Amino acid sequence: MNSSYYIHNALIINENSRFSGAVLIHDGIIAEIFHGKAPDGLTMPEGTIIIDAKECYLLPGIIDDHVHFREPGLTEKGDLKSESRAAVAGGVTSFMEMPNTKPNATTLEFLEEKYKLGAEKALANYSFFLGATNANLSEITAADPSKICGLKVFMGASTGNMLVDNQESLNSIFEKSPLLIGVHAEEESIIKHNLHHFTGQFGENIPVASHPLIRSEEACYTSSQKAVSLAVKHNARLHLMHLSTAKELNLLHNDLPLEEKKITGEVCIHHLWFDDRDYQDLGSLIKWNPAIKASKDRDGLFTGLINNKIDIIATDHAPHLRSEKDNFYNACPSGGPLVQHSLVAMLGFYQLGKISLEKIVEKMCHGPAIIYRIQNRGFIRKGYFADLVLVDPDNPWVVEKENILYKCGWSPFEGVTFKSRITHTWVNGHLVFNQGRFDESRKGRRLTFKV
Repeated sequence: MNSSYYIHNALIINENSRFSGAVLIHDGIIAEIFHGKAPDGLTMPEGTIIIDAKECYLLPGIIDDHVHFREPGLTEKGDLKSESRAAVAGGVTSFMEMPNTKPNATTLEFLEEKYKLGAEKALANYSFFLGATNANLSEITAADPSKICGLKVFMGASTGNMLVDNQESLNSIFEKSPLLIGVHAEEESIIKHNLHHFTGQFGENIPVASHPLIRSEEACYTSSQKAVSLAVKHNARLHLMHLSTAKELNLLHNDLPLEEKKITGEVCIHHLWFDDRDYQDLGSLIKWNPAIKASKDRDGLFTGLINNKIDIIATDHAPHLRSEKDNFYNACPSGGPLVQHSLVAMLGFYQLGKISLEKIVEKMCHGPAIIYRIQNRGFIRKGYFADLVLVDPDNPWVVEKENILYKCGWSPFEGVTFKSRITHTWVNGHLVFNQGRFDESRKGRRLTFKV
């Protein structure tokens, strides 16, 4: 049975408003929300734990729709326990994990094996994408959209056999998928052409700063445009993942409520934080696919976030061993760990006056819940699951090896000082993270979706 909690004196950020108030959690659910103080004589369940928030921010739990937790098959880099532990320490209470594990999650039978692992190990709530191939349409059409978050289509940068490059297969997927289609959009033929050029110039010693020229604006825009055209043709639900160029915003619109959008977009923390000048100091540690590009792209993506052309902030959390990242360009894998630091990074932008608290919550909590039609999560509402995060906005700390929780043991944010600190994280009313201490006695739950 879940404990009861009464969190009071909090600055609650929710549904485009902020107010001083309190929240009562009982049996894993948000039982009451109070503006200001609770009424005199409030009767609370026996044993209720009272937490004085002292004007800290109380937010809905972060929903990260784009992570690679590496289990099964790549657990030397990360696993469901280690990375979900880092996630809840960063205020992430629900995650959606990608299919490029070993083996690839391209069958419903294997996908259910991943769900069993999630139930055993994940400290946050979880869902897993089914992966598309050129030849698994029967698996896709049999998927239950009430139980699976989406279909991942790699139109570039695939792992295993998941590069979907057959036009007939793409047409069939967009026409018949019952699931939201999340796309990694980079045109493989353009990337190969660019890589051939730089290999001819540098051999194996391609400078990592060439990465955004190899995985170029043209490669991204061409593929995203193709995905949008397919979605329009077949009236499919399309989510463009980890957008990296300002140009791609021309494919998106902000003239409809999010609930009515069929085509949505996502930006990741690293594409908002870094630009191509950072390769000089951080090198391959910020080698991602799609690549971190020019400052004009970073600034354009931020503008798209504010003006609602972009709907979600995610991480593309993708840990690799530091020894792997230290390899020469072609042998160095793309990706890096981010879930522990995504919320505090966005709060850093708030403290610089670049984004409001309400907009952060909209893009990290409400937006994912709306786009994926997640049941009873993503908002602070009576009757919803008590996925909540308490943040001290003035408790500075430095990212150091000693406080990095990723299994890979490193972060591109090492040495960065964040002013805000996550103090408490509740998942389904269970206080899983409490001022640096974990209670792993309860695991997260499988996300469910409205159809």
